[in-house]
Amino acid sequence: MHNHLLEDQTLECTPLYLLTPDLLQHWLKMADPAIAMQVRANQFEARAGEVFFVPGKAGGQIALAGLGALGTETDMARLPDVLVAGQYVLHFAPGGLDRTQLAFHWLLGCYRFEPYQRKKSKLPRLLVVGADRDTAMAQASAIKLARDLINTPASDMGTEALEQAVRDLGKEFGAEVTSIVGDDLLSQNYPMIHAVGRAAEQAPRLVHLVWGDEDHPAISLVGKGVIFDTGGLNIKSGNFMKLMKKDMGGAANALALAQMIMQGNLPVFLNVFLPIVDNAIAGNAYRPSDVLASRAGMSVEIDNTDAEGRLILADALTRAVEDQPELLIDFATLTGAARTALGPELAPFYTGADDWATRLEAAAISAGDPVWRMPLWAGYDSMLDSDIADICHTASSPMAGSVTAALFLQRFVGDTPWMHFDIYGWSPKDRPGQPTGGAAQGPLAVFAMLKEKYSG
Repeated sequence: MHNHLLEDQTLECTPLYLLTPDLLQHWLKMADPAIAMQVRANQFEARAGEVFFVPGKAGGQIALAGLGALGTETDMARLPDVLVAGQYVLHFAPGGLDRTQLAFHWLLGCYRFEPYQRKKSKLPRLLVVGADRDTAMAQASAIKLARDLINTPASDMGTEALEQAVRDLGKEFGAEVTSIVGDDLLSQNYPMIHAVGRAAEQAPRLVHLVWGDEDHPAISLVGKGVIFDTGGLNIKSGNFMKLMKKDMGGAANALALAQMIMQGNLPVFLNVFLPIVDNAIAGNAYRPSDVLASRAGMSVEIDNTDAEGRLILADALTRAVEDQPELLIDFATLTGAARTALGPELAPFYTGADDWATRLEAAAISAGDPVWRMPLWAGYDSMLDSDIADICHTASSPMAGSVTAALFLQRFVGDTPWMHFDIYGWSPKDRPGQPTGGAAQGPLAVFAMLKEKYSG
């Protein structure tokens, strides 16, 4: 992605004009009549993603690119697909558009996941004068990290590989990374992480990244890292299992946010806890009707082994709370109910902290990273009652499934200010800057919120 954003202009750069339909009419009035006639003859109307090349001075050419009637920065992401490979310099853009955001969305539009393909895409390169190139590249790099991790098949993204990705990120920014693996999870009191992952060939683990000054406000992140979810003994049918390489999307999004925080050098003390497991099937797999111990001391009745994410999150959240962070945030591809409620593009979040919710909603608008607050409705809490244990990990009713999953997690965070994201982590169709595949949902909004809070 990064080599598609130029640092300096070269003689080979083609001037690029970003136009809305209204701006196009003004431009045509000022253009050479012969050029204006050619543009009209070819019916270029500056629709979103529409491109037309016209002759320039000294035998060169200029590129006209349409943004559509709304003309937002997001529309910039359409252009790498439609401009021919070459070098461009942004010569004109509507005055209200932010140059750094234009550069960022250009990079998002240049994203390709092609490690398994012999033929690689040839994409255009662009210079955006006036943009903060470093900021655009840093945020695009974090989004790329999340997408790449999610898109990688579980054959190459096992529990060991995902831990290595955390270690690589930690090394880049001078963070400390440790892990608790296999049976050590039992001796160090993470029984539910162990139970969910013990049937897999690669051992379950809890990976912990620490960065920053301990004297700064403590921010903790937790991300669900199920590298593949068969459903366990409650095995999924084939059509529901196909995308389950994305079930570590919570961990990927937590890492993307961690990268933004470290790249931005925010004055916070960052802890990231990633419970990483493969929900596989073997003779020692945990079963429906089992009762599991938890790090919090609560006994948990298992109703359905395909609801494994909340179990590993519960142990990780319990550990995160022990540090008494100022804010605790978790990301998880947790429930199909959240998709039914809000679809694949909108990230639902839960919190009992109204002040943080207000901050996040404002930041999400400015960051262009849509989120929607969902209710922690206490009236449904009794659905988690168990006749045999302290709590059942799934509700007695299929209704409000995302809400009851959040209520289960809430039992493990106490009074700690907490936000829970129940994300999809996947784009089922191509959108500007978001091809089909792994998706980052929430990190840009949360980073904007934290940056405003701690660096404003």
